[in-house]
Amino acid sequence: MCSFRVRYQTLEIGPLDIHLRTLRNNQEFSDPLGIAKKLGISSATWPLFGVVWPSSLVLANEILDYDTADKRILEIGCGIGLTSLLLNKRNVDISATDYHPEVESFLIENTSLNGGAPIPFERADWSDLNTDLGRFDTIIGSDLLYEDEHIEMLAKFIELHANPACEVLIVDPGRGRKQKFSKQMADFGFTHTHTKPENTDYLAAPFKGHILTFKRK
Repeated sequence: MCSFRVRYQTLEIGPLDIHLRTLRNNQEFSDPLGIAKKLGISSATWPLFGVVWPSSLVLANEILDYDTADKRILEIGCGIGLTSLLLNKRNVDISATDYHPEVESFLIENTSLNGGAPIPFERADWSDLNTDLGRFDTIIGSDLLYEDEHIEMLAKFIELHANPACEVLIVDPGRGRKQKFSKQMADFGFTHTHTKPENTDYLAAPFKGHILTFKRK
């Protein structure tokens, strides 16, 4: 039985209210059956999926003005799934993936809290080359470049699920790996731009990172 504590909150993203059940804070932990441990998720990193981080807020606000018409979109490393929930509320074709074993249950409950249709979800490792996700027109994510070894894995995972014509949006808080990642993406035929978000008044502190945009036509 899980013993973590949760909180309920409503976030205003542009004109939309997104209702969330999250972990109470980033100190919560519960892995009674050792499932996360077997997946290589430590007690220190276990809670990271379950809170709202500045990068996820930037991504959600950035996607408000994004042209989603007729696009199939995938959120990688969705965590609590803020942007997936926002797009789902707008009836966009959104799917989500994350490695953490608790993400799916939170996503199901949060989708219900927002009165949305079920969001297709798959628990997947970036090194997994045999997923059932398919290919997408747009791939999004936030704060994904934690470690140097993630760079090549993430780029290959994106390539595996990217249509020949594809746009990728990743919000990076400034972990110092954006140039290396951009080089990996260039090897798959993507051009890139790194931009600062125009307005982050909704954040408690200035955002030091960038929005990484990759395009392949």
